[in-house]
Amino acid sequence: MKKVFATLTVLAMLTFGSAVVMAQEEAAAVEEAAVEQVDEAAPAAEEVAEAPAEEAGGFVALHKTLKTKFIEGGAGFMALTLVTLVFGLALCIERIIYLSLSKTNTKELLANIEAALKQGGIEKALEVCRNTRGPVASIFYQGLSRYNEGIEVVEKTVASYGGVQLGLLEKNLSWITLFIAIAPSLGFLGTIIGMIEAFDKIQQVGDISATVVAGGIKVALLTTLLGLIIAVVLQLFYNYILSLVEGLVNEMEDSSISLLDIVVEYDKAQKK
Repeated sequence: MKKVFATLTVLAMLTFGSAVVMAQEEAAAVEEAAVEQVDEAAPAAEEVAEAPAEEAGGFVALHKTLKTKFIEGGAGFMALTLVTLVFGLALCIERIIYLSLSKTNTKELLANIEAALKQGGIEKALEVCRNTRGPVASIFYQGLSRYNEGIEVVEKTVASYGGVQLGLLEKNLSWITLFIAIAPSLGFLGTIIGMIEAFDKIQQVGDISATVVAGGIKVALLTTLLGLIIAVVLQLFYNYILSLVEGLVNEMEDSSISLLDIVVEYDKAQKK
């Protein structure tokens, strides 16, 4: 009996010992796998951490470069040239917003006016025009308000008030063209002043030094470069604004002809 008990005890100890060893080996394997995952994730984390740093460094470097070039070009003329950009962009943005808000669905407006004329006459049509935003609706309102004076008067009123609305659409465009012309002019003025300073330094030194000449020419070129960039930017906005104005003008002319046709038909129906 004692031998059997001893044998069972030895078997139990061996089984427990092997289980403990296997558990330790599994724990060690898990730890090694975790360490390997950490090691593999570490470079990726370093790359992720370095990427924003590199991007931030690039932005800072660009900012420092622009600041340096701005100072080298002469803060006075560079700042004065930038003022033209600020005012020019302000006028361009104002025109774009105004012209975008001036767009009207002319087909829908004409259909509403035609339906209003059939239902309630001129007064109903005028109400439709009053409740619609845009230069086209204003032109229609002015023309319909002269209906009692005859079709010819309506036609002349539409044409005359169309010219008034065209003037409102083209408002401030002359100022934008002024800033487009002034920006490179200021740049060229800075160029001339930079060249004069370069020749003054050459005269003071008494010898043509590459360093002295390069410094003055560099200042001259920087002011010219800024002026030309500003002129190009404002010219792009100006041409876009002109395209918006042309589209609105074509829309006004086409819809005005359609309005006159509707009024003529209404007048014939009234006379029957």
